[in-house]
Amino acid sequence: MLVNNAGVGSVAPILQADVEKMDDMIRVNITALTRLTYSVAPAFVARGSGTIINIASVVGIAVENLNRVYSASKSYVISFDHSLQHDIADKGIRIQTVLSGATATEFWDIAGNSTQKTAANTMSAEDMVDAALVSLDQGELVTIPGLHDGDDWYRWEADRRAISEKFGNSVPAARYALAKAA
Repeated sequence: MLVNNAGVGSVAPILQADVEKMDDMIRVNITALTRLTYSVAPAFVARGSGTIINIASVVGIAVENLNRVYSASKSYVISFDHSLQHDIADKGIRIQTVLSGATATEFWDIAGNSTQKTAANTMSAEDMVDAALVSLDQGELVTIPGLHDGDDWYRWEADRRAISEKFGNSVPAARYALAKAA
């Protein structure tokens, strides 16, 4: 089993964020997660079993929240895991994506918003982990511990897949047609 839980974040707006810190964040949240996954996936596939759990975040979908580079890095995790599902799930590998919300950890101290650890909308780390493990046992591919109506995710995901089937056209949509000179 591989659990990719290492990550760093920021609450700084894009124009106030240090680009070097953003680059470090990308290296931890994207590059390290990808490399660790690539390091175990071939062995898991060879033996026909294994579990990969990647911790993303709800801000991978709600990208307007927190720092935009952080949100984009978590969007990557969600997309990457969709690709893993497509490429290796049929080879006996379980892939779980955990979209945690605000969780009471030192993450907030490092990100620059330590008061979030005790905010009313912040889940304890124990509750988040317990929910993720129950979800894994239930076979969920995507776990969102703070989302009480799980059907909301399934509807959103079905809509995403349905619209993606409409992208492949050889001509632009009529709304992009240039006015023809008479």
